[in-house]
Amino acid sequence: MSTPTVIRAPLHCDVAPALRDRLAVIGNMDGVHLGHQVLLDETVRLAGERPTAAIVFEPHPRRVFAPESAPFLLTDLTTKTEIISAHGIDTIFVLPFIDDLYRQTPEKFVQQTLGQRLGLAGIVTGSDFQFGKGRAGDVYALKGLAEQMGMEAHAITPILKDGGDKYSSSAIRQALREGRPEDAAQQLGRPFGIRGDVIEGRKLARNLGVPTANVALADYVRPLFGVYAINVDIGDRHVPGIANVGIRPTVDGTAPLLEAHLFDFDGDLYGQTIRVDLLHFIRPEQKFDGLDALKAQISKDSGIARDWLSENLGL
Repeated sequence: MSTPTVIRAPLHCDVAPALRDRLAVIGNMDGVHLGHQVLLDETVRLAGERPTAAIVFEPHPRRVFAPESAPFLLTDLTTKTEIISAHGIDTIFVLPFIDDLYRQTPEKFVQQTLGQRLGLAGIVTGSDFQFGKGRAGDVYALKGLAEQMGMEAHAITPILKDGGDKYSSSAIRQALREGRPEDAAQQLGRPFGIRGDVIEGRKLARNLGVPTANVALADYVRPLFGVYAINVDIGDRHVPGIANVGIRPTVDGTAPLLEAHLFDFDGDLYGQTIRVDLLHFIRPEQKFDGLDALKAQISKDSGIARDWLSENLGL
């Protein structure tokens, strides 16, 4: 993926002249699923030769309004901006989702933030977009306010999945929580992946002959705990493998962790950033009587994963 131009835009000063006069799509876009991708592609089409932008919020509003909620993210910010950029968006504005922003009236949000601070030429949203304090503004209010500022406004009706349902980040999260990564991938347009730095572990798996790259789950949605066939992006190539997502009850683990064993790989990944794509759920996490039983099950799971990867992806 190309490296995007990401601007952490302050709320209290104007962006540089070279970044103004853009047609911008607005939304949280967690997951950047196929419905979001329609908005991105429509923005590029409507812009023609004009520059484009996407406006996203950090942190996600749910983390602000419901700070005690369980982890839920489908993409970290880096992955999100890479996918947005891959659809031809020139610049990504990351707005800080703080009280100075979410307490703005619809009028102030459009006139000050979008018009004065970002200097947008136009706005693209989904047809169900709401904004401003108390979500008081809708696409009709947005169009009227934008026109007062000399900006165009486009509300795009989302495409529907087979069966008539909208693409939904909530539905994707539910699929992952139920151990259905293939269903999640159908809505995302790609496999669901967890990105993070490889951290030091207890090296118990290495002592069993199956070294793992351990990645913290951070604020990602928790997939159903268990064993998955995976594909790992290590920067210069992809390596298939198997992963356990969970608390590792056999070795008295507590904190949720992703442990990825890469097939036929002998490199050192400590400290590197990798992305682990969850492709197929093999079995739920379980506690074994001892390390010998665990080792035997890992061998069995690896065989199942290799067969699935070969049959479905040719890996």
